[in-house]
Amino acid sequence: MNEAWLMTERQEFLHFIDGAYGPSASGKTFPVVAPATGEIYAAAHEGGEAEVNAAVSAARSALNGAWGALSIADRTDLVISVADEINARFDDFLEAEIIDTGKPKSLASHIDIPRGAANFKMFADTIRTISGEAFETATPDGAGAINYSVRKPRGVIAVICPWNFPLLLMTWKVGPALACGNTVVVKPSEETPATATLLGEVMNKVGVPKGVYNVVHGYGPGSAGEFLTSHPGVDGITFTGETRTGEAIMKAAGTGVRPVSLELGGKNSAIVFADANLDRAIEGTMRSVFANCGQVCLGTERVYVERPVFDEFAARLKTGAEALKVGGPIEEGVSLGPLISAEHLDKVLSYYELAEQEGAQVLTGGGRLALGCATKNGFFVEPTIWTGLTDESRVMREEIFGPCCALAPFDDEEEVIARANNTYYGLAASVWTDNLSRAHRVARRLEVGVCWLNSWFLRDLRTAFGGAKASGVGREGGVHSLEFYTELENICVKL
Repeated sequence: MNEAWLMTERQEFLHFIDGAYGPSASGKTFPVVAPATGEIYAAAHEGGEAEVNAAVSAARSALNGAWGALSIADRTDLVISVADEINARFDDFLEAEIIDTGKPKSLASHIDIPRGAANFKMFADTIRTISGEAFETATPDGAGAINYSVRKPRGVIAVICPWNFPLLLMTWKVGPALACGNTVVVKPSEETPATATLLGEVMNKVGVPKGVYNVVHGYGPGSAGEFLTSHPGVDGITFTGETRTGEAIMKAAGTGVRPVSLELGGKNSAIVFADANLDRAIEGTMRSVFANCGQVCLGTERVYVERPVFDEFAARLKTGAEALKVGGPIEEGVSLGPLISAEHLDKVLSYYELAEQEGAQVLTGGGRLALGCATKNGFFVEPTIWTGLTDESRVMREEIFGPCCALAPFDDEEEVIARANNTYYGLAASVWTDNLSRAHRVARRLEVGVCWLNSWFLRDLRTAFGGAKASGVGREGGVHSLEFYTELENICVKL
């Protein structure tokens, strides 16, 4: 790892403000734990009001200075250069991501790093090709007028990032923000500070003006997160994470009437009809339940299976879960890594216990895994499947965010639509059926932001992405990101 972004002698993550790395004025740090080993591997400096003030000030100066003066072509060239440099330093980003998250190297190398880089290129291309609107307007004197639109950067954007896909979901926000001409202050999760910090080196290497990209480490309440979201110099806040935190951010954003873009929690369902191709449905459900140890906002926790195929589906899903190899990030053939932290481990295990208290039949799993050697203290749990839970049980209603799901049989289409929609959340769903008419019909009636038909996690970055109900506010992706990251001004010209 490079000493500029991670002080290797003391293993300390510094803030990145105004193009330079530096410590907190208070000297306060907090531990960073490797989930695969359960051991502290570094410390991160905890930002306070002073660091947030400095970062927002630097971002504002860049917006009003060199960055704001760039043409769209020059700005998007720099954004694409960021993607190229991430790819050039692929191994550095991969090392940082897997030590922070513990996820299998195979997953991070195929998803996190390449897609993290691709976000910059995709949004740069979008901004280069986006068109405005123009209208000819009749006037009483007959001369007419022309109205046309201009998109301008919103300003300084606060980017609050989650820990499950630290680079990918951070660049999903930073990419469009910078392509649109904004500046950013990033507050990565305290669990995963590495890749956001490393990205500062990339920004300097490719010539992004100082102050455009800033990183302040810390916690939420009473720390960097709260100071950033309540800062009057922030013009918009984008956040991915749990609904409770999103609600707090919305309250903070109400002061100053600042817009928010929130992708929040979910209790996502999969619906498997009897006519579905079960091979594909099993494969897709395995991924949607267990990928990234179940720590995927779009992951499936409720699986409704039509009664004629319920027993076969349950047996085959159980077999698949028991065939998963659990282990550390660099072990060969590993398909399931650890949970992110000791705190999250306790949460998931509490639901494993609750499921049995609520009368669940445990088809497989249900406990903690103690692996050998270096991973013996890692945060590993068994992939778990339940049946026999009612729709009103807490395990069927509350987001767990672990490698687990509950299976339930259903008898007809109307019933399963009502049951799938009977949730506080509305992020995602998947429907498995070979009846194309039914697939379209059911998808339209599900109260979600994203619905997959005979697939899962198939993403076109140009499409709208976000949640319904308590799963979010707003849409990002492609041109839809512009609704948050730009201000649309109308100019009227009297002829």
